[in-house]
Amino acid sequence: MKKITIKANDFFELLKLKGESMWDIFAQLIDDEEKEITFVDDKDDYLFHYILPTTLEKLQEDKVLFSKEYADKLSGSN
Repeated sequence: MKKITIKANDFFELLKLKGESMWDIFAQLIDDEEKEITFVDDKDDYLFHYILPTTLEKLQEDKVLFSKEYADKLSGSN
């Protein structure tokens, strides 16, 4: 499994500037290999991670769940 680390603030600011969603970016990364995407803060502290699936169908299923988990992290709850 390939591991990818992303600085969350920079990533989401870039998405806003480009007018794209992270799901569009994730869809472009899908291939035959699972990828573990780890999001970190500006101090490289772990925030959360996501295992990118190998199919668009699974990505769509994950979208709702992941969005809720991200909102929970932003609000400070676990």
